[in-house]
Amino acid sequence: MDLIALAVPFFLLALVVELIIDRLRGTGLYRANDAINSLSAGILSTTFGYFTRLLPLLAWGFVLRNFALIDMPLTWFDASARGIALWVTAAVLWDLCYYWFHRFSHEISILWAAHAVHHQSEDYNLSTALRQTSTGFLFSWIFYLPLFLIGFPLEVLVIVNAVNLIYQFWVHTQVVRRMGVLDRILVTPSNHRVHHAQNERYIDKNYGGIFILWDRMFGTFEDERDDDAVIFGVRKPLANWNPFWANLQVYDYLLFDARRAKRWRDKLGIWFRRTGWRPTDVEARYPKSRVDLAHFEKFDPSVSGGLQAYVLAQFAVAIVVALLIAESFARQGAATVLIPCLLLWAQLYTLGSLNEQRPNADMLELLRLLFVNGVGVLLLQRYGIATGAVFWSVCGVYTFASLAGLGLLKSTSKQSLINITSSE
Repeated sequence: MDLIALAVPFFLLALVVELIIDRLRGTGLYRANDAINSLSAGILSTTFGYFTRLLPLLAWGFVLRNFALIDMPLTWFDASARGIALWVTAAVLWDLCYYWFHRFSHEISILWAAHAVHHQSEDYNLSTALRQTSTGFLFSWIFYLPLFLIGFPLEVLVIVNAVNLIYQFWVHTQVVRRMGVLDRILVTPSNHRVHHAQNERYIDKNYGGIFILWDRMFGTFEDERDDDAVIFGVRKPLANWNPFWANLQVYDYLLFDARRAKRWRDKLGIWFRRTGWRPTDVEARYPKSRVDLAHFEKFDPSVSGGLQAYVLAQFAVAIVVALLIAESFARQGAATVLIPCLLLWAQLYTLGSLNEQRPNADMLELLRLLFVNGVGVLLLQRYGIATGAVFWSVCGVYTFASLAGLGLLKSTSKQSLINITSSE
C-alpha cells in the first residue's frame, strides 16, 4: 500500500483550501507562476521516481538480507504493546537519520545540488511542500542504512518513511502561526519557515522532519522572530520557471567551477566540500557578488491575463494526466508509463517557458500540441497503452481546444502590439 499516493488527493484538497483562505484574507501567499513551478517540480519528481525508486529498495534489501544484526520478523510489529513500541522506535530512529541526511544536504555541495530545488521557491505555501527533487535517489538512501543494519523490516521502514514525508507536508504554510509548547517538541510551521529562510540568522537551521528536538540537541535550532521577517528562497535564485533546470542548476555551477579549477583535488573536492566553498583560483577569476537581502525582489515576470488562464488550464490537464499515470503505474508498472511521462514532461517544460514569456515559447507549445502529442498518441495506440474511441475523442477535443486557445492568445498579442504602436 502506497501511503503517499493515497495522500495525494488530500494534499491537493488542502492546497485548494489554503488558496481560498489566502484569497479571502488577501495575504498574497500564492502566485500562480511560482505555485505551478513548485507543483511541476513535484510532478517531475514523482514521475521520474517511477524509474529510479528501485535503486534504494535494492540497496536496502541487500543490506537487510546479508548484514542485519537482529532478525526482526514482521509479526513483531503488531498491535501489542511491544509491537507499538517497535513502530514508535522505528519512526523515531528514521527521523533521526532524516535529520542527518537533511543537515548534510545543506552542508555538502553534491547533496545540496539535489536538495536545492525544494528551497528555490520564493513563496511559502503548501505547493512548496510538493516541490521535490528528481535526483535525490542518488545518495539519500545511504543515510538510512543503519536501520537496515539493525534489522528493521523493509516493509516497516517504507511505511515509516511515508508517514514522515506526509507529516512534513502540513508544516509548509504561513496560515498557521505559533503553536505554543508544540513548537518546542515538533517541527511546526513556525520552525520550518525558519528552515526555508535565506536570512543570515536563519540559514541552515531546523533540519528535523517530525521532531525539532534533534535540532535542539545538536545545536541547529533557531526560533522564528517577529523582528526578523523570513525571506524565503535561496541565495542564488533560480530565476526561471523551468522544473528541469531547477533540478540541474546547482550541478551546473559546481561543474562550472570544477572545470575551471587548476588543481585536480579541487576539481574533485568541490563536490564534497561544504556548500559555498570555491577553489581560490576560480573565486579570483570569477567572483560572485554578495547577496543583498535588503533589496530582495522576487522573480516575477508579468504575463497577460489570457496567457495566465491558458497556462492554468493546461496545468490542470497536466495534474489530471499525472494522476492517471500514477494509477497506471500502480496497476501495470513503469513500462506502461514511459511514453505518457515523456509527453507530460514536454508539457511541463513548455508551460514554464510560456510563464517566463521566453522567445518562441508559443512556437514550442504549438510543436508540442502538433508533433509531440501526435506522435505520442500514435505510440500509445501502437503499444496498447491507451486505445478506444473515447481516448481518441478526448485527445482530439483537447488538441483542438488548445490550438484554438493558443491562436487566440497570438492574435490578442498582435492586436495589443498594434495598439501600442498606434498610440505612439
